[in-house]
Amino acid sequence: MDVLYEDNHLIIVNKAAGEIVQGDKTGDEPLSEAVKKYIKEKYAKPGNVFLGVVHRLDRPVSGVVIFARTSKALARLNAMFQKSEVKKTYHAIVEGTPQPETAELQHWLVRNEKQNKAYVAGRDKTGAKLARLDYALLSKGENYSLVEVHLHTGRHHQIRCQLSAIGCPVKGDLKYGARRSNPDGSICLHARHIRFEHPVSHQIVEVTAPYPETLPIWRKF
Repeated sequence: MDVLYEDNHLIIVNKAAGEIVQGDKTGDEPLSEAVKKYIKEKYAKPGNVFLGVVHRLDRPVSGVVIFARTSKALARLNAMFQKSEVKKTYHAIVEGTPQPETAELQHWLVRNEKQNKAYVAGRDKTGAKLARLDYALLSKGENYSLVEVHLHTGRHHQIRCQLSAIGCPVKGDLKYGARRSNPDGSICLHARHIRFEHPVSHQIVEVTAPYPETLPIWRKF
């Protein structure tokens, strides 16, 4: 358990690639249950531990995840996410180098539920939703580049789909056109940083998640 921040109202952890945030049809233990066990043991909590899931990351994605430890914090954080008051920064290792090196991307995306995948479509396509993000090149190597991404909308697989659409799929992301998978089944997309006003104390909380140690390429950047 890589805990990045905790107090009486919140706990923020660095999710490993491959973990699920909340229970799903796989039956694998979700991160939320592991966090509950951590709290129960650390604070010798009797009975059930309350833990609210505020947001999620895709299973192969790593990085910052916030959980609420009280119902008050959960309600306020949910409202903050809906109003885009929580500022998230993602880092991605992508194939090639994006051109231009800094830009805003706008695409209309449709979601295929059966395939669990998003596609770029025309704005008139049934179910199409506008997706917007900013990216900036941070560093580039011979075959891969490190980019920083800020989301303006929260569409399904948005970063993965939009970076693929400009010819720079996330390393390891076979679903969106990467040339090969990563040995550990991850994709090189990492929720790097989060900044928000604490829902109870109203102090500014800023947390940065260290890069995964499972893939050497992260250390190169």
